[in-house]
Amino acid sequence: MSFLLRRKSASASPDADRDVSPVSSLGKALTVTGVLDTDGELHVHGNVVGQIYADCFVLGIGGTVEGDVRAREARIGGRLNGRVFALNVAIDSSAEVTGRIFHHNITVASGAKIDGRVPWRPLNYFETLDLIPEE
Repeated sequence: MSFLLRRKSASASPDADRDVSPVSSLGKALTVTGVLDTDGELHVHGNVVGQIYADCFVLGIGGTVEGDVRAREARIGGRLNGRVFALNVAIDSSAEVTGRIFHHNITVASGAKIDGRVPWRPLNYFETLDLIPEE
């Protein structure tokens, strides 16, 4: 899945402009082990152990992820132990990130805790990133 190359087709109906990407939510009481994959938006308030693929990913306060995330947009407000591969990343003041955050644009709020590296990548890096790299 190449998230940057998706474009609305010329034959799309006028109603398609009003369509909103689907939003999926993982509640506080849930723990998921495995791979979560969505073309839409994913909000995690519970716990995930595994990989996440989403167009837009939101890790809410109190949510935890042990694994890697690949998204076009990522907003981190909870605990994440792993790598993030996202074109645009926002790290909230409540975030605790251990790992690497590969990004093109990033904002980090005062109070956020990051233990790891935050390497910048050019746009073409994300255009060809279909799967999360092994290392």
